[in-house]
Amino acid sequence: MQDGQKASDNYVAWALDRGINYFDVAPSYGDAEEKLGNSLKPYRKDNFLACKTTQRLREGAEKEFEKSLQLLQTDYFDVYQLHSISTPKDTEQIFGPDGIMEMVEKEKQRGRIRKVGFSAHSQEQAIRAMSMYDFDTIMFPTNWQMIKLDGWGAGAVNEAKRRGMGVLAIKGLIHRRWMEDEKQDSRYQKSWCKPIDVENREFGIAALKFTFQAGADVIIPPGDFRNFSFCVDNIEEILDSPLTKKEKTLLDNEFLAVKDYPFFDPRT
Repeated sequence: MQDGQKASDNYVAWALDRGINYFDVAPSYGDAEEKLGNSLKPYRKDNFLACKTTQRLREGAEKEFEKSLQLLQTDYFDVYQLHSISTPKDTEQIFGPDGIMEMVEKEKQRGRIRKVGFSAHSQEQAIRAMSMYDFDTIMFPTNWQMIKLDGWGAGAVNEAKRRGMGVLAIKGLIHRRWMEDEKQDSRYQKSWCKPIDVENREFGIAALKFTFQAGADVIIPPGDFRNFSFCVDNIEEILDSPLTKKEKTLLDNEFLAVKDYPFFDPRT
């Protein structure tokens, strides 16, 4: 979202040329909706467009929904996601009187929302949300380090798979949290957590194989083109073979080095 329209056009064209057909955006991502709308306009019918909202109540959600449609130059979303369900209050508002689910159900009946999903970083609240509605997708951290730490994330992913939901995995290419003052000198300043360096190809491939084997249907890389292109360039190898003994050992060794620096609090 810090890059210009021309950069957005180039990124989208690059992705389309390589068979990418899933695009994900949100109003909270600066001016990304406007830029993506311009870039995707000629190709909209051939792609799967996902949008998110942090609104919890119907009134605010209706206004934001209309604006998102306008900025993205579309008349429907393939999936509309309730973004960042984190607390009991979130679920209470979402499913309560005048909650956003009233709008979601209305727009689903109108055909302007095709599928309904949500994103979360709280395993507890993710499982709670799934028990309250028949969602189509979940966007959730599915990361080698966190699952190895104490199984964090596996419970939510397994519940989603049990329900037949699509799992959109984030954080699969994350190494650990940033250390103090480390991010400002990094080339990955767009990433909230420290990603695996793309030069460490074996590590990156092993981490993403782990994510798919943990239940992911789609991987969404950290917000940096280097990470994105790494995933695209190596996706066939990642999908074509399971984790090898060598790759499992590599992840075990990396885990010992970073287990005290998780990118997220596993107690949530």
